[in-house]
Amino acid sequence: MSSICGLPLLECVYCLGCARWVWKKFLYTAGKESENWGLSGTSEFEPVPRICRYILAVYEDDLRNPIWAPLGGYGMNPDWVVLRRTDEETEGKVSPYMIYLDHDNADIVLAIRGLNMVKESDYFVLLDNKLGQTKFSGGYVHNGLLKAAEWVFSMECGILRELIERNPSYTMTFAGHSLGAGIVTLLAMLVIQNREKVGNIERKRIRCFAIAPARCISLNLAVRYADVINSIVLQDDFLPRTTMALEDVFKSVFCLPCLMCLMCLKDTCTLEDKMLKDPRRLYAPGRLYHIIVRKPFRIGKIPPIVRTAVPVDGRFEHLVLSCNMASDHAIIWIERESQRALDLMMEKERIMEIPPQQRMERQASLAKEHGEEYKAALQRAVVLDVPQAYSPSLYGTFREVEEGGDPDSSSSQKESPFTSPDRRKESWDEFVDRIFDIDESGHMVLKKS
Repeated sequence: MSSICGLPLLECVYCLGCARWVWKKFLYTAGKESENWGLSGTSEFEPVPRICRYILAVYEDDLRNPIWAPLGGYGMNPDWVVLRRTDEETEGKVSPYMIYLDHDNADIVLAIRGLNMVKESDYFVLLDNKLGQTKFSGGYVHNGLLKAAEWVFSMECGILRELIERNPSYTMTFAGHSLGAGIVTLLAMLVIQNREKVGNIERKRIRCFAIAPARCISLNLAVRYADVINSIVLQDDFLPRTTMALEDVFKSVFCLPCLMCLMCLKDTCTLEDKMLKDPRRLYAPGRLYHIIVRKPFRIGKIPPIVRTAVPVDGRFEHLVLSCNMASDHAIIWIERESQRALDLMMEKERIMEIPPQQRMERQASLAKEHGEEYKAALQRAVVLDVPQAYSPSLYGTFREVEEGGDPDSSSSQKESPFTSPDRRKESWDEFVDRIFDIDESGHMVLKKS
């Protein structure tokens, strides 16, 4: 009888707990995730609006007579388009894409468009991902996106090699939005793993801009490739935060709000330590750029702020319940807000009247800061015991990265067959302390345990 009387009390406690969670969740805003990140510099963010326009240009049938051009146009020379692949040519293996030889910026750009809502083949690519199905470069990746990236690489590596040989000083940029962002992420990783097939281009000359990407690589890969891959996320965008299987998301279109709330509840109740220890959990790739255009309890937009970091823990882990979570995913809005942000940065520079020499020095110091932040992120991953993460070698791994080397192919990163991949590298003194004890006479003896 007494237990029955206690049920209303338990129900009240449960309801109060749920109400508190809902209140906190609706007060949770995207700005909290990046409030401790540093501000982006003008030089590092400068390519983003231009890259967005290149991706938008893939949607056009004729660049000489564009239909969907943004304000100011695409800023492209149609004569510099090297290759275009349509849906018919890709045979549903990948979204349409183009290769553009950007002589103005000394860049070779491969841009892939996002998901086509009426193309069934695009859904097959995005939904082809069973948890823990595909391992790559010491981590886990999205299976369907990897197969699409392999198809693009096998088709275009010859053209890319020819362009690099004809333009040896040019950089190589991979850019994509949404579905295309995941594909170019894995394509950039494939190119780094097989640089001899694209003219032995140095790692430091390879860049990837993933605009509003899906979560496509495991945490150790997301951090290790942060020197090459950059993810751009606008405010409340849902896709980089969607931890649930995308198949379940697209099957639940008619009750999507209910599904989003359930996902929020699940992520809130999952301990962060458990998230970090799951090697199969996928994340948004590389260095993150978060564009903030709204603040809570304010009507309208604020001047855009761009914050950047290479976070390990707290890496877009929670959905933001917002009426803008879908619209913030659109490439059109990302292009507009990134251009606004860049204009504000450049205006601030003009007001400060920074001399060209000081600007060059700032770019050099910014590159150094990014390198230090990259090292710190890798070391943080090791400290948090992230599976298959490793700290930089004492024998020049980061010098190799800065000079165009590949830490994944470096001999210093090869593991002994007797070493656990999850164990960090230990010094000789640590090894001796672990194996031997000192007896009363001062001699070293093996530990009995």
